[in-house]
Amino acid sequence: MTDPDSTFDSAAELLGRITEQLAVQLGQVHPDGRRQRKHDEEARPPMMNAPTLVAVGHGSRDPRARAALGRLLDRVRELRPGLDVRLAHIELNAPLLDATLADLAAEGRDAVLVPLLFAPGHHVTHDLPAALAAAPALRARVAEPLGAHPLLVEALAGRLTEAGWTPEDGTSRATGVVLASAGSRDPRSGAEIRRIAALLGERLGGVPVVPAYASAAAPTVPEAVRALAARGRHRVAVASCFTAPGLFATRAAAHAPWLATAPLGAHPALARLVLHRYDQARTARTTTPVRELAAI
Repeated sequence: MTDPDSTFDSAAELLGRITEQLAVQLGQVHPDGRRQRKHDEEARPPMMNAPTLVAVGHGSRDPRARAALGRLLDRVRELRPGLDVRLAHIELNAPLLDATLADLAAEGRDAVLVPLLFAPGHHVTHDLPAALAAAPALRARVAEPLGAHPLLVEALAGRLTEAGWTPEDGTSRATGVVLASAGSRDPRSGAEIRRIAALLGERLGGVPVVPAYASAAAPTVPEAVRALAARGRHRVAVASCFTAPGLFATRAAAHAPWLATAPLGAHPALARLVLHRYDQARTARTTTPVRELAAI
């Protein structure tokens, strides 16, 4: 007869080995479910040596904005333990971007700037490169804006669901969505927002999604609402394509004739998108010197 204690020890040892193997296997899988390749593992140095992720927000006089971005970055830190993640603002709020970059240079850190913006525009193509130029001792690069990506669409659709949108609304001939964003005179910005609107429409089952802007571009949110109404779409939801509360987001929501979503804030999909843009920029192969890498 087998000694009960020895049987228990063998089972415990077997369970331990299974657990170890499972941990190894899970470590080889990306968050999106793909198996991680060897060169991916080699491209990810320990977090203590990884560049600092500087999330760059616009800044707002609304006191809720900084708190919302802080919660978003807390979620980013949860997803990537040990990564140095810092918030900086282009204007209006501390810490300002220039001061953050100066601190990183003094610490001898490298950095990746991730714009918490949705499309190319003056801030991405001018303000961020100018801030880097003012910190010549810092090795850094600028990531793409958050942009038209399935993770952004997941966050937008999630906020719509929270506001009361149902699957049946996606098949109704009476419903429509206005995608409200800040706006820019840069034509590339408008093109990117239109791509986001198209992806969101597909996600919602083909419902029309009309982009609209709080400034600098047309149509405005009220104009987009009227355009949908002219097509028989009287149940119109306004989807907030803003990272945090502020004047533009508040004004856009006020024009919603039916549903209005909250800003994206700390939505889990947005946190994953921030890390995705960081990883893209950090591992990008380029012959351009890191300091001269321009934002896309």
